[in-house]
Formats: sequence, structure tokens, C-alpha cells
Amino acid sequence: MSASGGGKAIIAAFLANMGIALAKFVAWFFSGSASMLAEAIHSVADSGNQLLLLLGGRKARKEADSEHPFGYGRERYVYAFVVSIILFSVGGLFSIYEGIDKLTHPHELENVWIPLTVLFIAIGLESFSLRTAIRESNLVRAKGESWVGFIRHAKAPELPVVLLEDVAALIGLVFALLGVGLTAVTGNSMFDAIGTLMIGTLLILVAITLGIETKSLLVGEGAGTADHGKIVAAITGGPEVEHLIHLKTLYLGPDELLVAAKLGFAAKKSLAEVAAEIDIVEARVRKAVPTARSIYFEPDVYNARESSQPLTEEVVIRSVD
Repeated sequence: MSASGGGKAIIAAFLANMGIALAKFVAWFFSGSASMLAEAIHSVADSGNQLLLLLGGRKARKEADSEHPFGYGRERYVYAFVVSIILFSVGGLFSIYEGIDKLTHPHELENVWIPLTVLFIAIGLESFSLRTAIRESNLVRAKGESWVGFIRHAKAPELPVVLLEDVAALIGLVFALLGVGLTAVTGNSMFDAIGTLMIGTLLILVAITLGIETKSLLVGEGAGTADHGKIVAAITGGPEVEHLIHLKTLYLGPDELLVAAKLGFAAKKSLAEVAAEIDIVEARVRKAVPTARSIYFEPDVYNARESSQPLTEEVVIRSVD
């Protein structure tokens, strides 16, 4: 998996979640806390999600073949979308079901010190996982880009998924801590049930956010504003192309951008000259945007006198970011 795939962050999150899940199940068994059970299921779901992200990254590295001539890069988007579904169903809906059950069938907590201890340990482990995800994300996050912007516009889905999961996990642990703590202080198990409902609601919101963003990647996104500008500058930045007629881009995977453009050349140029100049323009585009690996240029004859548009006004069509 490439650096942008966040392999270290995924592995750190997986190891942390497996250990946390086991501890939470033990705490639930001895205390009967609904919040602990919800958090245990949440950690199991997160662990499974990390395995799916690793599997998606592995499948995405398969070589292109006749059935998939552009490769398998979008496998990573598919598995990230599956993660959002699992987080929604296994994590969110189960937690809400458990919270409602405990509201209608309340019972006292036992050995409260066990879940409280586990929650404090889990907060420490999740903080370590989040720290790793932030460090890995900063390697690929654009300078000055907000975290919301990074999650919305990142083409590699793994790091945004891990970041959202870790943030949701920490907030969920705080909810569980409040629920268990208030139940221990007041003796009213309603607080434990409410904490469980809050955890379920949080997971559903995160799952919906992940689903929306990953769906956009599955449908197909074009180059971001910065990369699009670099591609236009690379095409028009030399004497070869008389006019950029139109341009379309599409991410075939997190690390592969398709660039298709129709270029206007002077009518007096020979086929050999046009072919040589297209090679030069392609090299400039690849240098400007290294992820532009699949480039297709259609040459056309451009006559400035016959054109209804000035040379400086390129007609550029770009996929919606």
C-alpha cells in the first residue's frame, strides 16, 4: 500500500481496536453495562473495517487485464464503502437497539470499577491510534488544508476512514464514560442506556458521512482545483498547443488520474510533428501531476481566424470535484 494508503495508521488502529474490544467484552461480562457492550461491538466493527481496508489496498494492486483495462484501483473505494455500511449496521443500529433494550429493561451495574478502568485505558490506546492517523495524514495533507477539507477531498479513502473512526471512537468512549460514571454515582441505569444511544447515534452519523464521501469517489471524481490548474498550465505552457479545446479528468484509483483532452494544433504541422509535440506535452503533464498516469490527447486542427473564441480563452470541461 502506498504512503497515501495510510498502512501504518490502519495497522495501529487494528491492533488498538482488537485489544480494546477484548477488554470491553470482559468489562461488559462482569458489569452488565450496555455502554460497554455497545463500545465492544463498536471496536469489533472497527477492527473488521481495518482488515477490509487492508484487503482493498491489496486487491487494488492487481495488474490491469482485458476485463479491467484501467486496473483495479477503485477496489479501495468499494471496500471503504463497505466499511461505512458495517459501521452503520453492526455498530450504530446494534448500539441503538441495545440502548432501547436497557431503557425498557433496566438493571443495576455490577463491579463498576472494571468498565471505568477499561474506558480510561481505551481512551489512551485510541489516542495513540488517532495520533498515528494524524501523523500519516499530515504527510499527504496539503499545506493549509483544513481537516474537513482533507476528509472531503482526499482521493485515498483509508486515512479519512481511520481518522473518522478514531475520532468517533474517542467521542464514543467519553459517552460511555459519562453513562457508566453517572450510573455509578446516581444508581440510575438510565444514564448507561442513554450513553449507549448516544454512541449508536454517533456511529450512524459517521457512517453516513463516510458513505456520502465514498459514494462520490465510486461514481467518479475529477482532479482537484490545484491539480486541474497544473494540468492546464502544463498543456498550454509551451509553444506546441495552439488551443486547449476541452479537458476532462477522472480518478481511476487514489493514485491514478485519467487525463483526456482535445488539443488544437496549427494546420501547417505534419502528423509527425504533432505526434512529437504531443509526447512533449504528455511529459510536462506527468511531471506537473505525477498521478496523471493515463493520458489521452486528441489532436485537432486549430485556425485562430476561423475560431469564434480568442486564443487566450480555453474551453475547459472538468468533472465536478
